[in-house]
Amino acid sequence: MVAVVPDPIPARMRGLNRAEICDANFVEFVQHWDGPAAPRPDPGAPILPGSTLDAQGFDALFESQLASRHLDLMARVLRVQNKVFYTIGSSGHEGNALVARLARHTDPAFLHYRSGAFMAERFRQLPDMDPVMDAALSFAASRDDPASGGRHKVWGSKPLWVLPQTSTIASHLPKALGTAMAIETARRIGHALPIPDDSVVICSFGDASANHATAQTAFNTAAWAAYQKLPAPVLFVCEDNGIGISVKTPEGWIAESFRHRPGLDYFFADGLDLASGHEQVQRALEHCRRTRRPTFLHLRTTRLMGHAGTDFEIEWRPLPELCAAEAADPLVRSARIALESGWMTPAQLLERYEAMRARCFAAAEAADQRPKLATLAEIMAPLAPYTPAAVDAEARRVPDAAAREAAFGSAAQLPERQPPRHLAVQINQALHDLLCKYPSALLFGEDVAQKGGVYTVSKGLLKVFGPRRVFNTLLDETMILGMAQGLANLGMLPIPEIQYLAYLHNAADQLRGEACSLQFFSNDQYRNPMLVRIAGLGYQKGFGGHFHNDNSISALRDIPGLVVGCPSRGDDAAMMLRTLAALARVDGRVAVFLEPIALYMSKDLHAAGDGQWLFPYPEPDQALVLGEGRVYAAEASDLVIFTYGNGVPMSLRAVRSIEAELGWQVRVVDLRWLVPLNAGFIAEQAADARRVLVVDEGRHSAGVGEGVITALVEAGLGHLPLQRVCGADTYTPLAGAALCVLPSDNALVSAARVLAQDL
Repeated sequence: MVAVVPDPIPARMRGLNRAEICDANFVEFVQHWDGPAAPRPDPGAPILPGSTLDAQGFDALFESQLASRHLDLMARVLRVQNKVFYTIGSSGHEGNALVARLARHTDPAFLHYRSGAFMAERFRQLPDMDPVMDAALSFAASRDDPASGGRHKVWGSKPLWVLPQTSTIASHLPKALGTAMAIETARRIGHALPIPDDSVVICSFGDASANHATAQTAFNTAAWAAYQKLPAPVLFVCEDNGIGISVKTPEGWIAESFRHRPGLDYFFADGLDLASGHEQVQRALEHCRRTRRPTFLHLRTTRLMGHAGTDFEIEWRPLPELCAAEAADPLVRSARIALESGWMTPAQLLERYEAMRARCFAAAEAADQRPKLATLAEIMAPLAPYTPAAVDAEARRVPDAAAREAAFGSAAQLPERQPPRHLAVQINQALHDLLCKYPSALLFGEDVAQKGGVYTVSKGLLKVFGPRRVFNTLLDETMILGMAQGLANLGMLPIPEIQYLAYLHNAADQLRGEACSLQFFSNDQYRNPMLVRIAGLGYQKGFGGHFHNDNSISALRDIPGLVVGCPSRGDDAAMMLRTLAALARVDGRVAVFLEPIALYMSKDLHAAGDGQWLFPYPEPDQALVLGEGRVYAAEASDLVIFTYGNGVPMSLRAVRSIEAELGWQVRVVDLRWLVPLNAGFIAEQAADARRVLVVDEGRHSAGVGEGVITALVEAGLGHLPLQRVCGADTYTPLAGAALCVLPSDNALVSAARVLAQDL
């Protein structure tokens, strides 16, 4: 027989709504209060003896706590009526209002989702703003939501310098640190900041998030900066409630992990008690602002009502533990402070409590009547803004002539007056031009300064522009992209380098979840303009194996709003860089410039010494239109080859054999722009084709070639005889074996032979 174990949860407790219990607990505590009350303090006097928090400040903080709590309670009630679409609440974390009160509204804030009280308190710093109505509009996914325009429930505000977060766990920490370090960078290069020079950056997260690799990279870089005495005024606020969804944080883990960590100055504050927590929060903020050092504020909190409305804690959390968390409710503690100090009577407390409940429900009902996003065009409007005429004008704007001559040495040494050069040199020359053109542009990454990059592409930039604008970073791609976002947040133009495409993958979420999402989820109020250079693709004659011959670009193709350009020749590269920099500057876009390593030094096309892959440097007023490809032999139509990167010279070589053997006239189309693919251009080039060959050096699955074929089919050209030559779904091996998994000249010719049999 199976023994029957008694259910430890009393039957009367099963099915109870924990939000209702928290609500009832507060009301019952106040109703049954019979403790002594001190004489009512003056507004400017301490709320309790020995506290640094005055009564007037306590009153404001308590009001913010109430607003946060009743927004949570409202969300639980109205979610089931489909009037609210978000139930991750801030209950138990209302002590973060202390941070908002003691910081400035011009201190950029990157907040996690339990920040209702912080937001309510920060709203006080500017007149005529209503935190309850703004939050209600966001909960209701209304188009009038001032934070995201109805795209997500986020804590954000442009006038309050709260950059909206929809982050994966801890992924906002690198860009918060990057923003803090960018404050000093701006001062060093003479860039006018949009915030006061002594600002600090606030970054909040939970105790479970502190364990994430993305958080750890931010902590490590902060400590690295402090070790070198580089200013990094970031206040990391770890709101420790002891649990991550259902996984407990070991008792004392956060304190033990961070209290003695070199480079992070540790402070603890009780976020459950406004009167006692105020002083420590104040000390932490003042320390961060004064010393400009990374500061770690360990804020004690608790979690009430579960992780979200769908989390029924009673099913997995012991009842005594649950009741203990509810007994530590910071609102109940604030009520006790109000009553013990004589600041409020029980009747006044309950009146305030119920008035805030009514206010939140009224705001929610009003928000429910406001318009929602209803069309695809509305939804996508802020995702990828593009103003072609303005971008083109900016791309063609010529840098200052004197600055160019100084950068290149003399008028005679200007690159457009030099002989035709190969890809690496022309990228280098174009970077010189961009740094001349944009005084707030900065180039950084691994080994880019003194060494000039692994392939010398950034050679000489440090000498010309100095270490304030060209500098090395830690070997940490996540933090490189976090730094880029920080610089962009404060109005600079970052040009980070990712040394190899394979190194991007561990940091790709900084593009996908952070940089590219900001315009969308802030309704284009915030932007992350940046131009990310990545060396990649294959054909390095087997050197380095898969880490140095990575042809996996599908992860980039999947990022909404991203632009990816890939040149095959030097003159195109220079003009594309001008366009991408202008796109970032004008429309705030995030762009990736994918540089084919194997073509960096290529000078010849058909035979050694022919010099047919050397090209003149384009005049500084020349640029390319986004999506515009390059066409070789535009009049030919027997076969049209679509390709990019290494595939371009490969296809041009194969054309000789195809024309000689089959007698065809062959057109080669260099796409140049891989994300987004220009479907109209592709269809236009295939419209008069008798056959199509797609040459994609990426992998068979999810490669660019799939996008080209889809564009053809959707344009009604699926009837054309078609072949695809692409890389295999495998990692790239070492040495000569690498060429077995990538397209080759012979493979292209063989594919053409197959097409010859189709007609």
